[in-house]
Amino acid sequence: MSLREQAAKNVSATWLGLLVHAVVGFFLSPFILHRLGDDAFSLWVLVFSLTGYYGLLDLGIRSSIVRYVAKFAATQNADKLSCFLSTSVAFYAIASLVVLLLTGMGFFHLQSLFKIPPSFLGSARVLFALAGAGVALSFPLSVFAAVLEGLQKFSWLHLSQVGVTLLRGLLIVIALSQGGGLVAIGAITVGMNLFGYLIFMGMAFRACPLRLSPRYVDCHSFWQMLSYSAFAFVILLAEKLRFQSDPILIGALLSSSAVTYFSIGSKLVEYSSSAVRSMAVIFTPMSSHLHATGDVVRLRRTLVAGNRACALIIFPLCAILVILGRSIIEVWVGTKYLSSYFVLVILAVPKTIYLAQSTSTRILLGIGRHRTLAAVLLLEGAINLILSIWLLSHFGIVGVALGTAIPLTFTCVFFLPRHVRRELDIPLSTFLSQAYMLPLSLCVPLAGVLLLMRQEFPAHHYGSLILQVACGGLLYSAGLGWALLAPNGPAGIKPWEALTRLDN
Repeated sequence: MSLREQAAKNVSATWLGLLVHAVVGFFLSPFILHRLGDDAFSLWVLVFSLTGYYGLLDLGIRSSIVRYVAKFAATQNADKLSCFLSTSVAFYAIASLVVLLLTGMGFFHLQSLFKIPPSFLGSARVLFALAGAGVALSFPLSVFAAVLEGLQKFSWLHLSQVGVTLLRGLLIVIALSQGGGLVAIGAITVGMNLFGYLIFMGMAFRACPLRLSPRYVDCHSFWQMLSYSAFAFVILLAEKLRFQSDPILIGALLSSSAVTYFSIGSKLVEYSSSAVRSMAVIFTPMSSHLHATGDVVRLRRTLVAGNRACALIIFPLCAILVILGRSIIEVWVGTKYLSSYFVLVILAVPKTIYLAQSTSTRILLGIGRHRTLAAVLLLEGAINLILSIWLLSHFGIVGVALGTAIPLTFTCVFFLPRHVRRELDIPLSTFLSQAYMLPLSLCVPLAGVLLLMRQEFPAHHYGSLILQVACGGLLYSAGLGWALLAPNGPAGIKPWEALTRLDN
């Protein structure tokens, strides 16, 4: 199977899984919000944001597994693969014990961390215990999901999760309809996540003859993984500071109920972000494979084509969110939460610029040239944290959004394009024009149509909102189809053929 065919297969399966996940999440979130209320919904966001920091105990090992599985699969080194995977499982078993210990300690101190209403303290503690136990159990099981990623079995990963996602949504609806609360949906969420990991384990053993045994646990393999994952861990820490610290800051310094208003805007941005993130992840093992075989030409093509694909997805989504954001929030959760629109706009624009370069970061990880990236992202995360705390006291949740957006803008505009140009030796002007000229040009008529329809036909219900998005989407799709299929594209050449110019 060619590189393009394999990428197309993986991306198609990824988008199908993402579509199901996004649709279920989009319609389930307002149902949960209105059933639980602002305070309980905020606790839901807070608890899972807090337990998400347990992921730091991974130390970046998961990204190392993906890279070395791809490498050893390409070189057919089964012995080294067994050592790496057995060592990974042993490490994660220890990490699980640490998670359980931290959860036990945090169980009795939640009220000192967040401003939780007394009537919700008991439910918050149980939810925290459930979430912590779920993370502890998922640590060793996550090895098998990483194996599938390293083998580029993304179609297996995402198609298997379609049924799990639908079942989880159905169970949550039933539980809330029967009077269940935070604890009920917490148990369902954790249980279904673990069920999904068990499915991954079965698939991993089917895809590859894995040999896991204590006798394969090897200190040398661990230190080799750690030498790569140390900087991946720094990137993981930076990601937590950049994109997952905001709800915790708001809950600790402002109020738990304010988290709801912030999360509505940020959640809409995250839904659009998932479309790119889930696709870009395929480029880490792909670039590891190309790097291991010395295929620099295809690596450069992958960089440009991947970033163009990311931009073709995220640019129109950003235009829709910014132009129709008020209508989306009104239709989705109600006019009560329209103040979340400012958070949405502040986060959407810089995050779009960053996500349009998702392939760049994935390739840097895949080829092991991510040290400088890790340092810059960690610095951005620290500035984000400090700036958010300072601006929160002046502007509330809008200040927190600004604290995230300002340093993120500097990173994705002034650092990342130039850094990846140096690492892969590609002219910056060629890289930027080939990757982003087409997506930008296609978004201009889309934005015009959406602005006109917003002005003339304001949307106050799902029917009119869907009609507006559909009209803009059809125009964008028509332009994209012409650009990709016409004998001569907008620049006078077919976009995919333009990639060959980077090799000459």
